[in-house]
Amino acid sequence: MVSNIMSTVFQTRSPWMAFLLVINLILCLYPILGALFWFFGALSYMTFRHDEELAPTDNQLTTEPLVTIMIPAHNEEVVIQGTLEYLLNELTYHNYEILVMDDGSTDATPQIIHELQEKYPRLRTIRIEENQGKAHAFNIGIFFAKGDYILSNDADTIPERDALTKYMRYFTSPEGINYAAITANMDVYNRSTLWGKPQTVEFSSIVGIIKRSQTALNNTMYAYSGANTMYRRDFLINVGGFRQDRATEDISIAWDHTFMNVTPKFAPDIVFHMNVPESFADLYKQRKRWAQGGTEVWLTNFTKVLRHPWRYRFIIPMLTDTTLSIIWSFFFWITSIIFVLLMIHFAVVGNYERIWHGIVMSMIFVTFQLVAGLFQVLAALLLDFNGAKLRYLMFSPIYLLFTWIVNPLTIVTTFLRAVKAVAGYGNGKWVSTERKAGSND
Repeated sequence: MVSNIMSTVFQTRSPWMAFLLVINLILCLYPILGALFWFFGALSYMTFRHDEELAPTDNQLTTEPLVTIMIPAHNEEVVIQGTLEYLLNELTYHNYEILVMDDGSTDATPQIIHELQEKYPRLRTIRIEENQGKAHAFNIGIFFAKGDYILSNDADTIPERDALTKYMRYFTSPEGINYAAITANMDVYNRSTLWGKPQTVEFSSIVGIIKRSQTALNNTMYAYSGANTMYRRDFLINVGGFRQDRATEDISIAWDHTFMNVTPKFAPDIVFHMNVPESFADLYKQRKRWAQGGTEVWLTNFTKVLRHPWRYRFIIPMLTDTTLSIIWSFFFWITSIIFVLLMIHFAVVGNYERIWHGIVMSMIFVTFQLVAGLFQVLAALLLDFNGAKLRYLMFSPIYLLFTWIVNPLTIVTTFLRAVKAVAGYGNGKWVSTERKAGSND
């Protein structure tokens, strides 16, 4: 198919037709080229910046700056007590407070927090009567936080015991003076389920490959992790806080910081353990929110970069990749629908040779995509946790199929909602997912 397209390109006399055919070829190859790009980006990181995998060992903390661990919470009665008791009792860092932003919880979350406050004086809470969303809760909490550094910690996420010490070793190092935010590595806690295991592969792939590649190639980051990012409080205030009308505050703040020309940092040696959605419905709902958030930042910043391409030249790679991802999502589903309709038409008219030809060509492309994707996933699993997760490689086809089929669908189905949000009709309210106690195998 590729050779046929190239032959047609060189034979056509219409420059517009040649242009469209080239675009078609790029979109056909985009998943393959994208996976290989992240694979070679990881190799670049291993070659040139592998020494940044660990917190600076020559920077021993003489003092402990005050850190505020901020937990926005909405109906988290199943997990909030365990998370708070861990944070209050198990961390090796000493100078910190915990600020829970109770965002209109209607379950037992307020009572649980109140009971723990009577026992732990470093635990504070602010009650927001009506659910206004995570970004709104954060923005209020910024002005009540006592620490110069604010750790975003989800209610179902726990860090390793020495996490705060490692964060501060990064921030107080000579290179850390321009760090706006440091985002840590995620490890899936409830990976005993069918959906948990492929997400273990996915988070290694996203965090282990993409963030390393972004750091190695352009020293930027498309998105922070809302569950484990520590911010320098001054940089949060300087950028105007979190955008409250966006679906994903962690994606939008990462782009806003990039436009400020401050530096994000990925710290793979700081590990957080998280719960992930355990049903397809919850997983799909989560990915729709992520897709909408990504489209929102693209719509918000696209014209800004086009108006001043030289000033924002360091953002062009981010913008290009996001643009291709959105266009490819529409391309994938439109061409998939056309393909299915053609196969039905050929079946009706009895042209079984064309059906066989279509299936064979599709399988060739799927095979190339699968091989490229496996290269990406294999590199990710080798890099992340020194290969400890290689046993989950067998679940990577589930992840790859989910990425190629469902993720484009979420972008297409949330595109109009993202347009409305950017036009001023969005809100960041969250709807609670069903919480279950996580289990690790």
